[in-house]
Amino acid sequence: MNNCTIKLPEKGMDKKEILDIMKSYGQGDANYRDSKTWSLVYYIGEEHTQFLKDAYSLYFSENALNPMAFQSLKRFESEVIRMTANLLNGDRNVVGSMTSGGTESCLLPVVTYRDLARSKRRLWITKPEMIAPESIHVAWEKAAHYFDVKMVHAPVGKDYRVDVEAVKKLINRNTIMLLGSAPSYPHGVIDPIEELGAVALENNIPLHIDSCLGGFILPFVEKLGYDIPAFDFRVPGVTSMSADVHKYGYSAKGASTVLYRNMDYMRHQIYVYTDWSGGIYASAGMLGTRPGGAIAAAWASMNALGEDGYLEKTRIVMETTKKIMDGIRSIPELEIVGSPDMSVFAYKSRSKKLNIYAVGDQMEQKGWNIDRLQRPKALHAMVTPLHERVVDEYISDLKKSVEYVRGKPGLASKGNAAMYGMIANVPLRGMIKNEVLKMMEDMYGPERKMPGLASGGPDGEKEPLFMKIAVKALNAIDRFRKED
Repeated sequence: MNNCTIKLPEKGMDKKEILDIMKSYGQGDANYRDSKTWSLVYYIGEEHTQFLKDAYSLYFSENALNPMAFQSLKRFESEVIRMTANLLNGDRNVVGSMTSGGTESCLLPVVTYRDLARSKRRLWITKPEMIAPESIHVAWEKAAHYFDVKMVHAPVGKDYRVDVEAVKKLINRNTIMLLGSAPSYPHGVIDPIEELGAVALENNIPLHIDSCLGGFILPFVEKLGYDIPAFDFRVPGVTSMSADVHKYGYSAKGASTVLYRNMDYMRHQIYVYTDWSGGIYASAGMLGTRPGGAIAAAWASMNALGEDGYLEKTRIVMETTKKIMDGIRSIPELEIVGSPDMSVFAYKSRSKKLNIYAVGDQMEQKGWNIDRLQRPKALHAMVTPLHERVVDEYISDLKKSVEYVRGKPGLASKGNAAMYGMIANVPLRGMIKNEVLKMMEDMYGPERKMPGLASGGPDGEKEPLFMKIAVKALNAIDRFRKED
């Protein structure tokens, strides 16, 4: 589509017609209402969704930029932070703010601890560093990039948890913060937070726990009697945490929280500028304007569900997760990656003869929206309460998909299986990065070329765009080797 041909209509369109067009645009979107997705959306039914819409609409136009103008929003935010702090075993000194989502809740601690280091005796730090597990969420990589903080990766062990001894060895005079996951997105495991806390205390370095995924479910997993290691403010060395309300808090997007053990830390998150001609400006987060509806809906969701509601949702989620993992384990060719602590996990092939990405392709042909990992090569899932109703269907389709792929090894060289396999194996990652950057430029450029299928594949088949990226990178490597 050529963006240049799109302009405002000369006359306003009929509102019903507009809504009909908008609905039609969504026909090809991921089918989350029928529990066919395993990420992105934490949908628990139309009744709760309508309730969130009503709560959001009550504060649809309100703006949390100025808490003095909309004191209702500040009250909602303060109560969400207090409820979250109590959930994560924080004392009365814990403070924080709501954010637009997990990414902002990852960005803010990096700039906070960078500026904290600058404000203290550590003025010699010109190249600040942060140490994180190699499994840390990519939002932290983005934060490091944005704020010119060097990301230092600590390896994970065979259990996919960060190697604490490796973390100790990576600490130097430039280290401004340590990171741990509760749980990690790829593998669903909780890093050894108590050990990390001891290291943080010994070296007087802040420790942030990324619990964007687990913050609103792990406390209830623990209450239900599951063996969950300490991961929150009970650990003395933990100085801050992040937890998304719009994930297992079942709120409207986008709503997350970032919490600090006390104001001595959070004060470095707050931005103040006093010399603007427009007046004195102060902001606690990245955003200026903040949608009031998202804050109000988060407060509404937490109060509507309450502890008993969250416990019941968590019980369903964990029992459903066990059924799904048991079903996967019943398939001889598959195995669960590591030992997940909650309802997010990955599974891989036991044999090189079975391409797990080809299994994912077959599942998508059966209507499932499948996420893929590259380290290790695996398929990924996050379980929500409504997945309870599709367990048998999912496992049945998975068994059929494995059986189909097992008998056709050539599928590994077709479709998304080939694309993911090639991209994961390209050694020069800079080439992949450049090709993906070009793809993004096309998507956001004047012609708005959306990624999808392009003609010209083998045997008349259509070739995925990412396949072209991988092929280009491999060809470039081949040319490089020949020239060398």
